[in-house]
Amino acid sequence: MDILMPKVGLTMTEGTIAQWHKHEGEHVNKGDVLFTFETEKSTLEFESPYEGVLAHILAPVGQLTPCLAPVAVIEERLEIRDSRFRTGEKRREIGDWRLEIKPQSPISNNQSPISNLQSPVSPRARLRARELGIDLNTISGSGPDGVVLERDVLDYQAHATELQATNAISNLQSPISNLQSLSPARRVTAQRTAESARSAPHVTLTTEADATALVSAREQLNAELNEKVSYNALLVAIVARALKEHPQLNASWADGSVALHQAINIGVAVDTPRGLYVPVVLDATRPLAQVHRDLTDLLARTLAGSAGGDDFAGGTFTITNLGMYEIDAFTPIINQPQAAILGVGRIQGKPVARGEQVAVRQMMALSLSFDHRVVDGAPAAKFLQRVKTLIERPFALMV
Repeated sequence: MDILMPKVGLTMTEGTIAQWHKHEGEHVNKGDVLFTFETEKSTLEFESPYEGVLAHILAPVGQLTPCLAPVAVIEERLEIRDSRFRTGEKRREIGDWRLEIKPQSPISNNQSPISNLQSPVSPRARLRARELGIDLNTISGSGPDGVVLERDVLDYQAHATELQATNAISNLQSPISNLQSLSPARRVTAQRTAESARSAPHVTLTTEADATALVSAREQLNAELNEKVSYNALLVAIVARALKEHPQLNASWADGSVALHQAINIGVAVDTPRGLYVPVVLDATRPLAQVHRDLTDLLARTLAGSAGGDDFAGGTFTITNLGMYEIDAFTPIINQPQAAILGVGRIQGKPVARGEQVAVRQMMALSLSFDHRVVDGAPAAKFLQRVKTLIERPFALMV
């Protein structure tokens, strides 16, 4: 029985095997974890739907595989027996397929034995070789009595492909010390950011907010809720309020039109060992305590690789916070088709003039990148100004 690459959610088109938990030739029980695979959004385990022997692994670790493509073969049995003999022909059964071994014509004096004595070939191997355009005479069989199996054809193809890639690399003028294959998350990030940079006319506005009151408010919230509220949760609540007042930024570019969204769903960019992910807080205008708990749960599951496809769907605006890396202002790339993304820098004590006095205040840099097809500079500036005001007066969220 073929084991197929799972399809998790409507948007998944391919996956990568991260780890095989069984080896070829090993017995597999129904329900055993057969392999771990990565999608562009999560890492999941696959349990075997069958009991049998893992006859062959078709998709090695790290290989990008389309959904519903075979990644392994499980045989219910692997026994060899002579089924019948007859003059001039011998037939054997191996598992669920049969081999036909027919007598070769006598070798003449001017013929090479190698060109006439071909190893027996399984039907699946013959079909796969025909699909790939591979000469079966060039393949050595690893099956019983030298039978050429499907895995022998695939191994030959993989080796040929690897050899071609190696030769191509060696012909490059500039030396390459190491080539790394892209994870599904890294591949999607590369595709989407490149497309966004090409197609959306980016404009970035920067400002600086006095976050002293925000720092104080967070300390009070921590004491009141008896748990640590993240700055990201506060920023989600602040941005949600600003979007409610400036709906032009809660929009998307849609094939030459602008779609204004009723729901305010805010994505928060998260760096994980598997790449960049953007889980989405749905209905971010809810009370801050609910937003905080939802975001905490989302981030934990995203970092663990257990978040599902629905956790990353429906975003209408994105926040990316690099403050923990001591970054100030930067130019974030829009998470298309959304209209804008807010970049948040670190909170840092700085001397600031307040009237005739100079005081040390906790300052935060903000960078708003927006799609000029969707919104003009002045409305975007008003939105960023409102975000700045709410950071400086966070208790306005209570009104």
